[in-house]
Amino acid sequence: MPKTITCLALMIAISLYAAGSNAATANDTRPVVTISQGMLAGRAGANGVKTFKDIPYVKPPTGELRWRPPIEATSWKGVRDAATFGASCIQPTYPPDSIYSDDPEKMSEDCLTLNIWAPPHAHKAPVIVWIYGGSLTFGGSAEPMYDGTKFATHGVVFVSFNYRLGPLGWLALPALSKESPHGVSGNYGLLDQIAALRWVHKNIAAFGGDPQNVTIMGESAGALSVTYLLSSPLARGLFQKAIAESPNMRAFPELKHANHGLPSAEEIGMKLETAMGASNLKALRAANAKALTAAAPKAGFRAQGTIDGYVLPRQIVEIFDRGEQAHVPLIAGFNTGEIETLRMLLPKPPASRAAYEQEIRKRYGDLAPAFLKLYPGDDIAASMRATVRDGIFGWAAERMVRKQAAARVPAYLYLFDHDYRAAREKGLRAFHASELPFVFGQVGSQAKLPPNWPRPDGADDTKLSDAMMNYWTSFARNGVPTAPGQPSWPRFAPGKRTMLFGNQPTESHDLYPGMYRLHEEWVSRRRRAGNQQWFFNVGLAAPVPHN
Repeated sequence: MPKTITCLALMIAISLYAAGSNAATANDTRPVVTISQGMLAGRAGANGVKTFKDIPYVKPPTGELRWRPPIEATSWKGVRDAATFGASCIQPTYPPDSIYSDDPEKMSEDCLTLNIWAPPHAHKAPVIVWIYGGSLTFGGSAEPMYDGTKFATHGVVFVSFNYRLGPLGWLALPALSKESPHGVSGNYGLLDQIAALRWVHKNIAAFGGDPQNVTIMGESAGALSVTYLLSSPLARGLFQKAIAESPNMRAFPELKHANHGLPSAEEIGMKLETAMGASNLKALRAANAKALTAAAPKAGFRAQGTIDGYVLPRQIVEIFDRGEQAHVPLIAGFNTGEIETLRMLLPKPPASRAAYEQEIRKRYGDLAPAFLKLYPGDDIAASMRATVRDGIFGWAAERMVRKQAAARVPAYLYLFDHDYRAAREKGLRAFHASELPFVFGQVGSQAKLPPNWPRPDGADDTKLSDAMMNYWTSFARNGVPTAPGQPSWPRFAPGKRTMLFGNQPTESHDLYPGMYRLHEEWVSRRRRAGNQQWFFNVGLAAPVPHN
């Protein structure tokens, strides 16, 4: 049985919380759990869902622990108050008019905490561990949209956590590699994620969760993190299922060598070190965290994983090709309008259809006829958005489920295409991350959404959200996505049915016939060339081949 207990008698005997917590009172009725580090007092909602927040899962990565692998958190005496969220990790701010603008109330390097929503009387309940998106640069588990209450009402123990962002989480340097017993650096944010999963494995039974039934789930950079975790041998056995919403499988910098058109990760890090005017690693560790974060993009630093031979043994595409990824059931998918809110990724459009087609032929050669069939010149703007959508998200989502299916692992592909009124009024159909309110049950007048987010509040929105939550939580329960009264979601096989989330769930055949084949061939050629990236540079941004 879980160790959650009524805290009345216990709290009378305890006078103080640790680390600045408040004194207990005799009429205190907060739920209390005992975990490996000590005791936690959470909160119980009117629906019986118990919440525990700001739980440190490793030591704060500050001072000499900046850019070191996570270290197990220390214990505390007494009962720690777990009523409110902790600080988010250091990050820049979004432009105030961005649809994604929802900046944290508080930020700190002391941010590596997690939060739990548990159903009442849970025992060996399925567990979902959420990994937020934001380009590995923005985001945090305290974002209101990521409230886990609805998941808990579906019988799931829901966990969210913070991981190090930007240069504080993903910087590689020769000096950091030298001090590592494995000779590596970078990937600190990924190591945080693995540490959080280890904490869950060790402690989640205290909240009624089953440590042998854990599903990792992420969107955008969170979905990218899911691919990292599927690929990393350090994460083996820490989860049993995975959900990746809008993933990508681009090439990543290798630790010490330039490859795939990318400088080495250490070279990228040294440019930031130079930009900060740091004479050595000690000075860099002493640098102001916000100043370091602000300097990173100006120095050409992009937060991403490093292929180091240890945490990430080789390029992700190669790991999946070799069948070395974790063979766990997978849901992956993408949205029809991914690029509606990401138009900064698009190159300048050509002046005419003829000019568009000429540029594509110049770049794609013998693949141009297939390209122009998928992305014709009669609506250049729409074709450009679709090209980038598929080159980044569509190809990657389908590739992941294809590779899992080839390994005889249950895998499920979806396309989110819901067109709701508030988004349509902004000219945004199924934009990047627009599935999240439906997955989290954040629809209707009481939905917790970023201030600029178009609010889904129609009856069809509620029905679709209910269906998607049922698909997601049943998958977490037993590896098969089902929803009462909704179509069956068959396992993926090439040319077979997938799931289309339009105004209602609908079985669909091949999402975009020929899409995967075209982009797979394009990426394969670039991989064979060995000195070319594959990510944003597709379509009109693709390089002209040398004769």
